[in-house]
Amino acid sequence: MSQSNVVKIRPLTPADREEWEVLWRDYLDFYQSELDPAQFDYTFQRLSQNDYPDMFGYVAEYQGKLVGLVNCINHDHGWHMRQVVYLQDLFVDDSARKLGIGQKLIEAVYDYADQNNKANVYWTTKTSNHTARKLYDRIGTQTEFIKYQR
Repeated sequence: MSQSNVVKIRPLTPADREEWEVLWRDYLDFYQSELDPAQFDYTFQRLSQNDYPDMFGYVAEYQGKLVGLVNCINHDHGWHMRQVVYLQDLFVDDSARKLGIGQKLIEAVYDYADQNNKANVYWTTKTSNHTARKLYDRIGTQTEFIKYQR
């Protein structure tokens, strides 16, 4: 297999800003959401800086471009003595679907959690996101909790 056909999962870096934004905008479009442009800079800066331990991100590279992202938040939890990881955003570009990238990104977060002594990893998705849920049902455990918000 040529090097250009290998999927590489790696930490998000400041140099990834433009390609990350394209992916994150597509992710937000999928969820029919819009954010203030200032939020992009604010979130990216926190995700891509090694000295900000509360958030981190990984990206997937394929054929010389970024095709996937995962954005995560570390936080304390009232039921665990160790922090947990909230996998907030996961997205793979349509051009790179069916290559196992979503699973590779989640596994990178699992590895991060194991290496950094986190209690667990969790995430949410829309009940109608059937394609993603096929993956999630294989590599995670669905809980009985329903999310509410103000």
